[in-house]
Amino acid sequence: MNYIEKGHSVKEAQGVYEIGSTTIKGWKRLLRETGKLDKRPLDRKPTKLCPVRMRAYISEKPDSYLREIAREFNCTPTAVYYALRRMGITRKKNG
Repeated sequence: MNYIEKGHSVKEAQGVYEIGSTTIKGWKRLLRETGKLDKRPLDRKPTKLCPVRMRAYISEKPDSYLREIAREFNCTPTAVYYALRRMGITRKKNG
């Protein structure tokens, strides 16, 4: 950012530092809004699906369908699919 503040353009900085203009513009916006270039903390909602409960349920009922698991955890089958994927559990049956 010092390079740009010294009078160089975003396009020049892009070439010199080999970074995208979107990144530079994001840094400029962050500097303008917060006064510093520190990363903002992520605002993520806590997950609805507890991995410990999910693993216990899967070990008790390994043949259950996604919709059955979703019903148990009061969410959608898609949410179950992504939660299982995050946990490294596949639903594929061998044999």
